Amino acid sequence: MIGLPTLSKKYAAQRLTRDEFELEELGNRLFEAQEEGAEIFLTVWGTDEQVRGRITNMDPRTRLVHIERDGDTLKVPYLDIMEVVSPRD
Repeated sequence: MIGLPTLSKKYAAQRLTRDEFELEELGNRLFEAQEEGAEIFLTVWGTDEQVRGRITNMDPRTRLVHIERDGDTLKVPYLDIMEVVSPRD
């Protein structure tokens, strides 16, 4: 399993706050990508590079989105996902 780089809480910038509509739209895009098995690019708060892969699971209990890429599974916190882009967009 590959982890995301972490920022020290002392120096970490505040994550952008989003309203209910934005979070619902993000959830819908993630759900559609999972249903289609589509490859996506995620912009994740606190990282410099986009995460590329396919969603294999969205765990409502832990609020983690499981992304498979190159045979590895990356677990990204839902609230850290800032943008979802499909290559077809």
